Amino acid sequence: MRLLVSMVAAAVMTTGVLAQDKAALAGPAITRALADPARADQAGDDARRQAAAVLAFAGVRPGDTVVDYLPGSGYWTRIFTGIVGPKGRVYALWPAAGAKYAEKSLPALKARGLANVTAEVQATDLPTTPQPADLFWTVQNYHDIPNKGAGEPALRAFDAAVFKLLKRGGTYVVIDHADRAGSGLSGTDTTHRIDPAAVRRQVEAAGFRFVGASTVLANPADDHSKAVFDPAIRGRTDQFVLKFRKP
Repeated sequence: MRLLVSMVAAAVMTTGVLAQDKAALAGPAITRALADPARADQAGDDARRQAAAVLAFAGVRPGDTVVDYLPGSGYWTRIFTGIVGPKGRVYALWPAAGAKYAEKSLPALKARGLANVTAEVQATDLPTTPQPADLFWTVQNYHDIPNKGAGEPALRAFDAAVFKLLKRGGTYVVIDHADRAGSGLSGTDTTHRIDPAAVRRQVEAAGFRFVGASTVLANPADDHSKAVFDPAIRGRTDQFVLKFRKP
């Protein structure tokens, strides 16, 4: 928590941008999408995920092209589809190496018949889209990229691919489990956490400009010592929300 607060303060000093943390800032498109009866089965999770607040912070709008990377069960994809509307497009993408995670989720997502959603397992491990995107969104996945010995080169390649597929002025949002300050990448394959300062360094090195950080998912009671799957902390981890922009 202390690290996140200091990061927000640094962002104010260096960029003049302060995180928008209040769900009340969500515009009508987000409000309508969250209230859609078609997603009543997942609405019970909205408060825990602070959905309205993080979507407002991301700045997603009607007509946008959004990439939901490693979308899991499609929670965020099913919200994005309502926000971007018929003039927008949502790409729910699994990398080739993550095909096993799509075995159940992908058919279920396709069965919903969402007209503005393209859901697929890609042929490569780096994300690509047939059209430039306004927003690249990844939740609790960034820490996995350097694992199994892939290290920083994998992060550099991934961030470069995101930079390439975004429009000029496009937004890159990373949400993940926070590790202790100064831990770098040391916990990515053990506790499945990552130091938010390390994420910022990696993403900025790819050419992105840091816009700000939101603390709506922060939990000061999490001391970062436990793996995110530990029952004592699962579902309540200290998480960070970082926002970057392609110049």
